[in-house]
Amino acid sequence: MISFVLSLVALVLGYLLYGRFVERVFAPDGRVTPAVAKADGLDYIVLPNWKIFMIQFLNIAGTGPIFGAIMGAKFGPVAYLWIVFGCIFAGATHDYLSGMLSMRHGGAGLPELIGQYLGKTTKSVMLVFTVLLLVMVGTVFVYSPAEILHSIGGETMMWVIIIFAYYIIATMLPIDKIIGKVYPLFAFSLLFMAGALMIWLFLHWPTVPELWTNLYNMGAATEPDKWTDQIFPCLFITVACGAISGFHATQSPLMARCMKSERMGRPIFYGAMITEGMVALIWATVSAWFFYGDPAPGYELIEAATNGFHTSAPAVVNLVCNDWLGVAGAVLAMLGVVAAPITSGDTAFRSGRLIVAEWLKMDQRPIPKRLYICVPMFACSIAMLVWQIENPDGFNTIWQYFGWSNQALSVFTLWTLTVYLVRQKKPFWITLIPALFMTTVCSTFLFVSKQAFHLPACVGYGLGLACLVVAVVWFTVWYKRTIKS
Repeated sequence: MISFVLSLVALVLGYLLYGRFVERVFAPDGRVTPAVAKADGLDYIVLPNWKIFMIQFLNIAGTGPIFGAIMGAKFGPVAYLWIVFGCIFAGATHDYLSGMLSMRHGGAGLPELIGQYLGKTTKSVMLVFTVLLLVMVGTVFVYSPAEILHSIGGETMMWVIIIFAYYIIATMLPIDKIIGKVYPLFAFSLLFMAGALMIWLFLHWPTVPELWTNLYNMGAATEPDKWTDQIFPCLFITVACGAISGFHATQSPLMARCMKSERMGRPIFYGAMITEGMVALIWATVSAWFFYGDPAPGYELIEAATNGFHTSAPAVVNLVCNDWLGVAGAVLAMLGVVAAPITSGDTAFRSGRLIVAEWLKMDQRPIPKRLYICVPMFACSIAMLVWQIENPDGFNTIWQYFGWSNQALSVFTLWTLTVYLVRQKKPFWITLIPALFMTTVCSTFLFVSKQAFHLPACVGYGLGLACLVVAVVWFTVWYKRTIKS
């Protein structure tokens, strides 16, 4: 597990060193924050810093750093590199700057920020795109925890109804009533699960593939018939929440509306993402042992999985938690795994409500005005959920489109941040490089993925490279015009 240990150390150093550098670039100060200036008792409320961190961590975590890391481990130890470098230089930077920029603009949501820096046309497109993504998040994060709860007891549909009823209540109530009280407990459960698994790994020190022995494409050796995804760009779509995720930029404004001081931005926004990266590293290592360990764990999960890697991920979680942590540990661990997607789902709907309200300039303090937005949004989610349940491959289909949409959103967020830094005459390369990389990832995925155009590799990768060239030229022309004006 030397690669795992080195990766953990790298994440800590990334927070201490690069995180401080990014903080100095933005330069937080002592100005009055939106939580104080616009306090409304509903969405703009000052909360304790430790509570904001726990909520932010739980909001952005979901099942992403768990399921994504499990599926990403099938690519081999190269997943470590993406989690570490992606988290430090892309994901945490993306989360910190999007949260701080929201705070500087009065707690503005992501589409408003995009419109401010990328234009009104882009804002209109991203408004629809973002709300649709948030509805997909809520829908996906209904069914996956319901399936896990079904393995404990009760019918899946019963749990779906219960979770959805909770979503409606949590979306409508003030942020400090449910989210502010319950989320810290759920976040502790998720952190406990990750910590307990890490202790188990250190106590048993299993032999797992290392970066210098089996770097990538290990799944091709064990499952050649099922393994059709290429490491680029699929790894960077599969492992999203543990490295970089556009969904996070929709969640950071929620906490930007609750912070009393800008100076807490690095531990809350940057720190929560680094913590999520650690969770992803732990699950990637657990999965490496599970799939390729020496000796192998002995589970016959791979043969039992009939619908691809997405359906095997919850089973891996169930088996590992029960076998490794005992009854009490498994209960807390499962609570964390179930709570993470549920809490990401309800804040997705809450964020969607606020984005639409901001666009319509609709005061959200009256309950009927909250219902005007929530009812259509929940109706769309229910329709999507019904289709997902009736379609045998519905979950996988929505998850795949969610994965690409999620990373595409990070592209627009990174370009927004780059324009902001250029205008402020600050080191813009900290977001420009990730923006160019993720632009290439998302465009190439569209061209080569079987869920999209599924073009021949030579054509798809050529078009992906062309998109990179166009992005570089476009930015260069815009930058020269900007510095001259």
